[in-house]
Amino acid sequence: MIKYICLIISISIFFTTSALSENIKIFKFIEAELKDLKVKKVKGSTTYTLGSNENGAFLKAEAEGKGSGLGKEIKIDLTETPFINITWKVEKNLKGINENTKKGHDFAARVFVIKKTGSTALSNRAINYVFSSNNEIGKYWPSPYTKKSIDYVLSTTLENDNEWVTAKANVREDFKKLHNLDVTNLNGVAIMTDTDNSKLKAISYYQNIYFSSE
Repeated sequence: MIKYICLIISISIFFTTSALSENIKIFKFIEAELKDLKVKKVKGSTTYTLGSNENGAFLKAEAEGKGSGLGKEIKIDLTETPFINITWKVEKNLKGINENTKKGHDFAARVFVIKKTGSTALSNRAINYVFSSNNEIGKYWPSPYTKKSIDYVLSTTLENDNEWVTAKANVREDFKKLHNLDVTNLNGVAIMTDTDNSKLKAISYYQNIYFSSE
């Protein structure tokens, strides 16, 4: 439970933005931004490095027996822009682990969306959109650390191994389905690549992460 609650708690208000336009880009993946994002270490530090290709800037993540996340507090109006869009790739996956157990609860790539639901950080609710190494798209389950965070498979290496893929989810509808909450705005977004439980090595890439109206 500590692993996910701590990450949710530590999404820091470095950039507090009210987002009302049609497409809301969450991360620029540039040097100035990377220095300002809040780092939360679970165990050791994931290595995050910047890069670019023909489609723009990306963030490369490498973890081997380690895990740390990068968080940003940003207000997203889900009545205007309910869809999260994620372009990502897993180069080295975590095949063979049981992702819904504490021992195997690692992901080569994941994006958290966070809603504050009370006066303390412990009451926050989250959806953890994951690039799974072992489960099919659409599968979901409560985190083995806290039921307040739900893991939801948005992409999988069973279909896209070492390939760029863009996935989309309706965050507002997912909060209704997974948490029984009608969430009209989010409070934070975070990314994390971690292998602290399985002790394996993962390599992944994050590129275009944004919210849209459709």
